[in-house]
Amino acid sequence: MLKRSLSTWLALGAGLFLALSVSSALAESHVRIVRLSEIQGAVQVDRGTGQGYEKAFLNMPVVQDMKVATKADGRAEVEFEDGSTLRLASDTTVAFNALSLQDSGAKVTGVTLQQGLAYVDYTAREKANTFTLTFQNEMAQPREAVHFRVDLQDTNAAVAVFNGDLNVDGPSGAAEVGKNKTATFDFATNDKYTIAKNIEENPFDVWDKQQSKYQREYASKGTNNNYPYGYGVSDLNYYGNYYNVPGYGTMWQPYFAGAGFDPFAYGSWMFYPGFGYTWVSGYPWGWMPYRYGSWNFVPNYGWMWAPGGFGGWYPVPTVTNPPQRFRPPVPPSTGTATVVVRQPTLSSSVPRRLTVQAGSAGLGVPRGAVNNLGRFSQEVQANGSATLHTAAPARSGMAMPAPSAAGGGHMSTGGTHMSTGGRVSSGGHASTPHR
Repeated sequence: MLKRSLSTWLALGAGLFLALSVSSALAESHVRIVRLSEIQGAVQVDRGTGQGYEKAFLNMPVVQDMKVATKADGRAEVEFEDGSTLRLASDTTVAFNALSLQDSGAKVTGVTLQQGLAYVDYTAREKANTFTLTFQNEMAQPREAVHFRVDLQDTNAAVAVFNGDLNVDGPSGAAEVGKNKTATFDFATNDKYTIAKNIEENPFDVWDKQQSKYQREYASKGTNNNYPYGYGVSDLNYYGNYYNVPGYGTMWQPYFAGAGFDPFAYGSWMFYPGFGYTWVSGYPWGWMPYRYGSWNFVPNYGWMWAPGGFGGWYPVPTVTNPPQRFRPPVPPSTGTATVVVRQPTLSSSVPRRLTVQAGSAGLGVPRGAVNNLGRFSQEVQANGSATLHTAAPARSGMAMPAPSAAGGGHMSTGGTHMSTGGRVSSGGHASTPHR
């Protein structure tokens, strides 16, 4: 057993007490949180703190009465508990009017599209749940799995259905929109609609379809898929692996962890009215490991996450058996301002290659950029770094800070060709954590 200082014990105890007490209060109030799961470019949120719109951060919880807005170069994705997603193209604003939990356990979601272009990929995995997307005087409430797009203009709105069937109710009655059809609502004529038997392509369709493919492909690829929630699971399966560690049980660890990996090196403290501060991780997979379960420092293996604790989400992550000099994250005791510990920065420019270093834990690696991230991680660990080359720059990406003792690494978005000292990596998942 590693020795711990008195100050470390006190800090851990205070954080754990706060996490458990707030988590209990959240469960009793039927509050729900959903995940801001993807950010590209400029994205803002209004959390109802009286400060208006402010900078959004990846993995921040979205709660009822919040608003999310993308700017001219921005895009965002919100992921719900059942794996359903809401994606916002540039210049789009949505308000979350309802994110509640009924006594029966059914989840009620109400979103208003105030302006712009939004995509919904609804899974319908839990039949008792309700999801409603409102725009102008129209209301779309899917009953079955459906993937659709709503383009809200000043004088009209167009609803295009890629898969499934959708019913849209409004002043002119119910519009039944089937697969590969588009309903256009004219606001000047009491929302009268016409239905076309085709879908006009939008430049954002490619991005939406890529994200949906990623979610479907990696939602079930991991060895541990018995979670009660679906949000964040795809990222866990893509960015890391599960291990059966003697004395600890099932543990998860991100790829590219290395000896210098610190799970709390990147993140911010964000204040939520009525609930206080919560930790928001800057890692691309940083949702479930900071809301549920606990981080454990395993001798010879480093930091690993133990899944569990799904009865209520933790605003302050729990930590077990930390190393001697480790200082756990402690929330601010006063104020409501966002406190940034360290966060990746977003950029609209994308270099043609991505260099990944050991200890980075996946920072800056775009979703799905590497077919087998586990094997690539082995190459990075063996060589200290490796590079991905792209055929052409993407539309937007991430620029990372320089390496530090806490992990990290210099990165920029990339593609699929990997070079590690002249070798191209391929193959299967890593079978053991990196020592």
